[in-house]
Amino acid sequence: MSESLSAANWVKQRVNGWRAAPTNDELNEVLRRLGRWRSRLLANTYVARHGPVVMQGPFAGMTYVTEAAEGALVPRLIGTYESELHPHVARIAEAGLDCVINVGCAEGYYAVGLARLLQTVEVHAFDINPEAQKACVELAALNGVEGRVLVGGEFKAEDFQAFAGRRAFVMLDVEGAETDLLQPDRAPALAAMPIIVETHDLYRPGTMAELVRRFTPSHEIIVVEQQPKLFDMPPWLQSLPHLDQLLAVWEWRAKPTPWLVMTPK
Repeated sequence: MSESLSAANWVKQRVNGWRAAPTNDELNEVLRRLGRWRSRLLANTYVARHGPVVMQGPFAGMTYVTEAAEGALVPRLIGTYESELHPHVARIAEAGLDCVINVGCAEGYYAVGLARLLQTVEVHAFDINPEAQKACVELAALNGVEGRVLVGGEFKAEDFQAFAGRRAFVMLDVEGAETDLLQPDRAPALAAMPIIVETHDLYRPGTMAELVRRFTPSHEIIVVEQQPKLFDMPPWLQSLPHLDQLLAVWEWRAKPTPWLVMTPK
């Protein structure tokens, strides 16, 4: 069944199931489903025209996948994905790192991208999903950095201690488990590590405030919110309707998920 037919059938089933005027949440669910459908078609068009290669941003030139383990593919390929973090990643990258700890690596956008960007750095990538681990290993090999991207499974709070004394940078996106993993009382080595963590109060209310409380004694903390995307648009995308241009950089977030950029004092 084609992607379009699958989306149409899904919407038809949802609409047929409405017994009264739909709620805002029901309408939003359908809108998001159609948006994801269109986003996937845009990703297909991008790959057909450019191949699965990142166009711009810090990971420009990276050979990527044709299907993301989770979330939107086309903004990763265009290079606008989480572009709010680009200046912070660049600043940290200049700090003379010797390793990166990427927890919640998915198929390896950051793990492999950072290995390519920082050519002497060892990247330790972790994900609890075996399929994501496999995809990350394959992506590292595809980009010639398999010797510096070490992929593992479950990562626990105390595991940060294995990197004590190293010039390590932590990149963490664990869909609500941030407070489980970032526990400086169980891993004092975190006090010396720059950290970028995506916060998910939509899953666990109070997560961001709790992390700020825990790390204020050891780190300078900046809250980074999602922002509109500015980018060099390829001609074929310029010719499409404005909605397609917006969907090309939509990251499928249901609600705001601001990042904390934390730098040791």
